[in-house]
Amino acid sequence: MSGFPRLYAISDASFGNPVQLARALFDGGARLLQVRNKTAGARDFFAGVEQILAIAPEGSQVIVNDRVDIAAIAGASGVHLGQEDLPVDAARRMLGARRIIGFSSHNFAQAVQADGLPVDYIAVGPIFQTSTKQSTDLVVGIEELGRICRAVRKPVVAIGGITLETAGSVIAAGAASVAVIRDLLAAPDIAARTREYCRVLG
Repeated sequence: MSGFPRLYAISDASFGNPVQLARALFDGGARLLQVRNKTAGARDFFAGVEQILAIAPEGSQVIVNDRVDIAAIAGASGVHLGQEDLPVDAARRMLGARRIIGFSSHNFAQAVQADGLPVDYIAVGPIFQTSTKQSTDLVVGIEELGRICRAVRKPVVAIGGITLETAGSVIAAGAASVAVIRDLLAAPDIAARTREYCRVLG
């Protein structure tokens, strides 16, 4: 994917209404946004994605977490898949060549393997300790992130425990973008916090 924004914002329903969260993120300048709702049924998730697409600024990209079917039917920019989700090859057949597919990895071996798949970016994490996602995956760390970024050809999105204070070091390690949940969505003013990220990351 071209023109990869440095900030990869995630509208996570565990922090509130994902449509309202997305609106604040867009207002703050986010132009690459993932919609994440682990507890919603298909109907509610689909409705939320449609509402977010309706308010998305021109030129922004909206990625649906996990649900290839919802991404395809709603006309989202693409989907983000985890290690246990629908196989990437099947997702690519459903979405076609032009839509974005991102894929999660949690260590060097998984990232290198993902580099050979028909995906547009590779998410790597958790970079730092995080409480947003319950996981047994070991913290990757900045040094290992750098090793991964040097080894793969596709853009790397770093995720997990990243804050405004650490975002610069993550980009310096070679990541194309930083994915942020808590440090954006737990802020008293989400739009203002997003603007800070956009300013710091350039």
